[in-house]
Amino acid sequence: MLISKELKATELVISLDGRLDTSTAPQLEAELKNALEGVKTLIIDMANLVYISSAGLRVLLKAQKVMNKQGGMTVKNVSQEIMDIFEVTGFSEILNIEQ
Repeated sequence: MLISKELKATELVISLDGRLDTSTAPQLEAELKNALEGVKTLIIDMANLVYISSAGLRVLLKAQKVMNKQGGMTVKNVSQEIMDIFEVTGFSEILNIEQ
């Protein structure tokens, strides 16, 4: 999985490309842990994400909890396949999702 970061003042955009699963979730978690200090708006762009597993969902939930304390988090460009996973798991009710 490729992770791209773009920081503009207090807004961080994370773009994900590939699969967010058991093998790649720790990579995203490490990136977020090091990048969220001072960030008020986190945008996760999933335009090129093709799959998310429960390990990936845990990382999103953890990021959401951090961002609830310091600003907000938005998930954008979610494919129908990933939206189906969000809906089945209840994440569509937890996350702020923009299409």
